[in-house]
Amino acid sequence: MTRTTALPDWRERIIKGLSLIPHPPLFADEAAASMEVFDSLVLVDALGQPTLGEAARPWVRDFAAQIFGALNPETGVREIREFFLLISKKNGKSTGAAAIMLTELIRNERHSAEFLILAPTKEVADNSYTPARDMVKADPELDRLLHCKDHERTIRHRGTGAHLKVVAADSATVSGKKATGVLIDELWLFGKNAKADAMFREATGGQLSRPEGFTIYLTTQSDEPPSGVFKTKLNYFRNVRDGLISDPKSLGVLYEFPEEMVKNREYENPDHFHITNPNLGLSVSREYLEEEWIKVRGADDGSKQVFLAKHLNVEIGLALRNDAWVGARYWLNAADRSLTLETLMERSEVAVVGVDGGGLDDLMGLAVIGRDKETRDWLLWCHAWAHSTVLQRRKDIVSRLQDFAAEGSLTICDEPTQDIVEAADIVERLNTAGLLPEKAAVGLDPIGVTAMLDEMAERGIADEQMQAVLQGYRLNGAVLGTERKLNDGTLRHDGSELMAWCVGNARVERRGNAVLITKQISGAAKIDPLMAAFNAVMLMSRNPEGNGSTDQWLEAVAA
Repeated sequence: MTRTTALPDWRERIIKGLSLIPHPPLFADEAAASMEVFDSLVLVDALGQPTLGEAARPWVRDFAAQIFGALNPETGVREIREFFLLISKKNGKSTGAAAIMLTELIRNERHSAEFLILAPTKEVADNSYTPARDMVKADPELDRLLHCKDHERTIRHRGTGAHLKVVAADSATVSGKKATGVLIDELWLFGKNAKADAMFREATGGQLSRPEGFTIYLTTQSDEPPSGVFKTKLNYFRNVRDGLISDPKSLGVLYEFPEEMVKNREYENPDHFHITNPNLGLSVSREYLEEEWIKVRGADDGSKQVFLAKHLNVEIGLALRNDAWVGARYWLNAADRSLTLETLMERSEVAVVGVDGGGLDDLMGLAVIGRDKETRDWLLWCHAWAHSTVLQRRKDIVSRLQDFAAEGSLTICDEPTQDIVEAADIVERLNTAGLLPEKAAVGLDPIGVTAMLDEMAERGIADEQMQAVLQGYRLNGAVLGTERKLNDGTLRHDGSELMAWCVGNARVERRGNAVLITKQISGAAKIDPLMAAFNAVMLMSRNPEGNGSTDQWLEAVAA
């Protein structure tokens, strides 16, 4: 029988509080020998200073035993090399990590071996080093065996010369490392760093010549929609756990709510808090969680979402706040992932286009709204372009833009006019198909559109098909109308992560009876594709008619 690390029945197991480990340690004797060391380590900051063997719950010991027991003592090869733990805040993650890495340092037989705990910040690095140092100091035998250098956050084995080092990550700190074992703490924070993937490759590269090597990823959920390397690893280990990817050398243990419980918002019931908090009643106070939940459950300033993400591992979909656009509440439910530009053209009797942005340090957004031939529902498809200037100036969103590029909803431009040319290609294609109306077919922000107008003219787009859409309070009808159509289900969109991000970025301001969404109000966050969608809504609200026929559309598709 082929060995697997999948756990198809994890949903039932996690609700009942059962183990999420799919099988016993591969090499029981190796696991037992290491667990003897692990269990003897002292929890200095716990009342009575018990050992891990006395205080750690079974899930902690099971996870540690999997890591230790993956090492084949005869071949020296670790048969499972990557481990992933997603667990809620305050469940002893950093303490368990320190104990696992300290045990590996003690049991290691390779002279001058290096073990590395990679933390995203100095504060997280201190949180990882301190419990390891305290475990050493609390045991006279270990204190003789190991030498702690606090100023370097390093613990050195006096016999083998091997050492465990805790570092706050940057490319310089990890360059040239030849670490046997690497533990990456708070992976969600690395997801915001565009260079994290390259950093990890540097940190783990030494394992190519160390068959006993391993990498452990520890994390809570992100306080924003997952991005970058965190999103990549999270999705990968979910797929391994679910059996969608067969990778017996990777093991994921994810304390999160089953999809159906998330859909039904069952995570809001305190009786279910134990699902993502296996240390509930030990390092996690049930009373504290319930008190905090009472404080934030009615909040609309984002604190509720942060509580759900950090304490219950509920993945954030849209960053909703008290000044968020109302339409964001209905956005995710309006997604139709089968909707592409091609299917929109096939289903629609008429289409209009909205364009917004396009500065070299900005995004350019394009939105196409088609009206369904049968239902007359509105179908929305969006795309964006970014120049390299944005990647250089906005380091804080680079990892997100790279995610959108991988999704296919954003193009990173190689040429200065690539965005204008490709946007015009789409408009020309719609016009050739006979889907654009003869008047007011393409709506643009009237500021800074000269290059776009010139390109459209070259494609045969008539002047009367181009329409300036005034911004600010004049977009109030589009903003409110989009909210209503999202709520009643008569507007469907392509479900791209790009647009979910833009919608989450949108901030509103009320002026009299008008609701304003502008780039100035939303600050540095990017909302250009959403503004393009509002421009298109203004035109579709005029109830336009296409200027062609089905035969014309078929000819365009064939071409």
